[in-house]
Amino acid sequence: MQLPLTPLVVVLFAVIAQAIFAAGLLWFARHNRLPNRFLALLMLSIALWLLDGLFRVGNIYGQNPNWYFAPIYYSLGFGPLLYFYVRSLVNHDFRLRPRHFWHFGPVLAQALLYGWLRLQTYETRNWFWQHVHRPFTYSLEFIGTWVSLVIYLGLSLRLLGQYRRWLADNFSETSKLRLQWLRTLLVLVGIVSAQWLLELVLREFFGLYYSYDYSTELLGVVVFLIGVVGLRQADMQAVHFEPDIQEPESAEALESVPTAAPEARSNEPARPVGSPAAIAPAELEVGPKAAVDEAAVARIRWALEEEKLYLNSTLTLAELSAHTGLAPRLISFTVNNGFGQSFNDLVNGYRVEEVKRRLRTPDAQRLTLLGIALDSGFNSKTTFNRIFKQFTGYAPRDYPVA
Repeated sequence: MQLPLTPLVVVLFAVIAQAIFAAGLLWFARHNRLPNRFLALLMLSIALWLLDGLFRVGNIYGQNPNWYFAPIYYSLGFGPLLYFYVRSLVNHDFRLRPRHFWHFGPVLAQALLYGWLRLQTYETRNWFWQHVHRPFTYSLEFIGTWVSLVIYLGLSLRLLGQYRRWLADNFSETSKLRLQWLRTLLVLVGIVSAQWLLELVLREFFGLYYSYDYSTELLGVVVFLIGVVGLRQADMQAVHFEPDIQEPESAEALESVPTAAPEARSNEPARPVGSPAAIAPAELEVGPKAAVDEAAVARIRWALEEEKLYLNSTLTLAELSAHTGLAPRLISFTVNNGFGQSFNDLVNGYRVEEVKRRLRTPDAQRLTLLGIALDSGFNSKTTFNRIFKQFTGYAPRDYPVA
């Protein structure tokens, strides 16, 4: 067999090779192990789908019809693998359970069909193509792939949106955890789905096969981007987002939540009598008559304003909970309803005010702007510039120091 060296053949071959190589690196990566393995399987399944396109444009099928029905079709796994990648990435505690296996039933049936066909004689496969696959299972497989991808893409986008809202309520530094690239990738998958819908309409209603087929090229772009950015994803070990756990909507839902953990309180340094931290735990309980407990507000404000916890560049809600002895859900509720902000905005607001205060001091002339930002709790220039402009409307260098 001969493979013509056309531009499309060369590009497809390079993308498939890159996908297989990147999938191997992802499979053995030490951090984000489970999500990276879902991503590796997704890349391999897409690479095998692209291999069918390579065989078609390279005329491999025309040179050797025996290659028809090679067991390289796992398109019904695209959607589930994408969804479980997102789900395991945003929750380090996620584990694949038996109740999740039904999601992979269709792709297992797909694999068994092509595996069985591969064991049959060429005459049997030719008969199956003429009387079963082309009139029935071909459309079923194509439509099923599109429906599956659209459903799981929607679930993934919804999960990512919930995660990003949760992230703002639990982390003060989110630059490496926002997964902006993943949202872009999902949008690109949506474009592929739209192209597939066009192909589906042309095939089912107009009998046009491969006349306006650009999904192969688009999938090549998707798998290339996955290989590039998937390997660069930061370690998500600190993230434990579970979408089934809903945040309380009112103070009544917090009545049974303990406000202080004994082990956390025992490690706290002594504080002046009368300070918010010295308030008895019983006084911090949230009752049904109060929407927001003022003692909890004072306790949080004391930790940020007097103890300056915002100077910790990676401060999380869990760390604030351990320091104050307040339950995480109570802190989240109090910050959202008592301060009227997300945890991320609250902490970064203090950091911005600290930068502004330091810019007004005589020592500001001896320090760089980045040095002041790092001393004020920010941990990168990019994050500092974005947050400072968000709060003040000015780029840091343009801020008018009074």
